[in-house]
Amino acid sequence: MNSPQLSNSAGAKNVVLALSIGVTLLLWASAFAGIRVGLSGYAPQHLVLLRLLTASVALFFIAPFKRVRVPQLQDVPSLFVLGLTGITGYNLALSFGETHVSSGTASLLVNCAPVITAVLAVLLLKERILLRGWIGLIVSLGGVAIIVTTSGNRVAFNPWAFLVLLAAALQSIFVILQKRLLADYQPLELTCYAIWSGTLVSLVFLPGFATACREASLQATLAVIYLGIFPAALAYLSWAVVLSRLPATRAVSLLYAIPVLSFIIAWFWLHESLQFSTVAGGTFALAGVMLLNTAGREKRNQNPAQFAQRPVEPVD
Repeated sequence: MNSPQLSNSAGAKNVVLALSIGVTLLLWASAFAGIRVGLSGYAPQHLVLLRLLTASVALFFIAPFKRVRVPQLQDVPSLFVLGLTGITGYNLALSFGETHVSSGTASLLVNCAPVITAVLAVLLLKERILLRGWIGLIVSLGGVAIIVTTSGNRVAFNPWAFLVLLAAALQSIFVILQKRLLADYQPLELTCYAIWSGTLVSLVFLPGFATACREASLQATLAVIYLGIFPAALAYLSWAVVLSRLPATRAVSLLYAIPVLSFIIAWFWLHESLQFSTVAGGTFALAGVMLLNTAGREKRNQNPAQFAQRPVEPVD
């Protein structure tokens, strides 16, 4: 009797998940170009501060209507580390790195994160990946390597590229911490806590901030405000929804689509050239994602209980 209702409920959740994935990928892909525009008027630390202040204000107006709870006292240290690593640390490392690394190349380097996350998920979350899943990760990373080595940017010898790789590592730590905390908190709540704590840490960059805002061009300021509202507040919320419903390794593997989208956006927005190697490497990256996701589905079919997810209410 309840099968139609269950089917409709499952269908609605699948739609929410699909939309969340699409929003996350598109907005995070646009962030790399947005950062380059913002850096034309702001120093990296001031860009991060304005971006996070904007995101915090946006979430401050949303939180009361969605009844965001006060976090449990024992979780405060973990939430602070979540904001320190995945919000402040990630954005600082990426913004400083993009002062000398193109937006397209930065998006590729950041996508080393799934490999790191896969290892951390196995060690800390006890997730298991089939051999085909590991092959998928390697194929995807190979696609990234194709683009980096044939794009004309010798990023391996660029010290600023290591800051972007640091951002990738911090993103991996963020995913693992977030995955654990999602057992007790809703996606919107966790997004608010992370961004608010990250903004609190970023207040150390207040000296010179007012002057920077006055002297920056309107284009740079609007780009940073966009970064705060969309790739920060909205995309982190949609990402929390994705992570609450997929294993960490599968969720992060989806981020391999970001470099392809990032190059396309950078081509339109910044007029960065799009080469054939980018298309070829992106094809390998997406093929690896499909391979990893197929391996994950087979494993859940073998042992469905092992991959059971905690139900999470859809986010409006």
